[in-house]
Amino acid sequence: MSDFATLVPDARKFLSALAQNNNKAWWDENKPTYEAKLKKPALALIDDVSVQLAALTDLPIKGKLFRPHRDVRFSKDKTPYKTHLHMLWTAQTGARQDVAFFFGIGLDDVRAGGGIMGFDKAVLEDWRLFVDQDHKRILKITDGLKAKGFGFWEPALKRIPPGYDKDHPAGALLRMKGCVAFKDISGPGALPATFKTFWPLNQLLIQIVEA
Repeated sequence: MSDFATLVPDARKFLSALAQNNNKAWWDENKPTYEAKLKKPALALIDDVSVQLAALTDLPIKGKLFRPHRDVRFSKDKTPYKTHLHMLWTAQTGARQDVAFFFGIGLDDVRAGGGIMGFDKAVLEDWRLFVDQDHKRILKITDGLKAKGFGFWEPALKRIPPGYDKDHPAGALLRMKGCVAFKDISGPGALPATFKTFWPLNQLLIQIVEA
């Protein structure tokens, strides 16, 4: 991997200043810094990691840098710019849904992970069937990731869906409507190892979307 050691401190410095001056006038004045210190190295990182993920997954990879502008149409918070820098790599399965890897730099954290944010209806049904019928295999993967420092998004449902045992050993997984795991990392240099460690979960999700 190329040297992206300055991306995190440069992003943190810029985003911290933005958080104190979240308005168009400040952004317009400081946009050249964003372009040079954040956007340019982030796009280079996306290209670099795309090659590695293609080799890891044997799938086409589509990289994305999220735009800095917030969608404020339905938000009470009308500040126009995001105070984080997020990147996404989609592994294109050619099936019902794709799986993703992500990397984000925030004011207080640097995280990487992946999964599927929200299952389509048919995929959700297959996810629940898989969790119910093969919970030992999936728990081995998810518990293994937790042991290596990964966390999971909180389940969307408070209760286990009807039709499944209320004391199911994988009840938390049954309450999910998507599956996303993440881990705090030191910076871009940790991405190859982090994504390799995470890959078994995305492999399992691919099996489900291809079913």
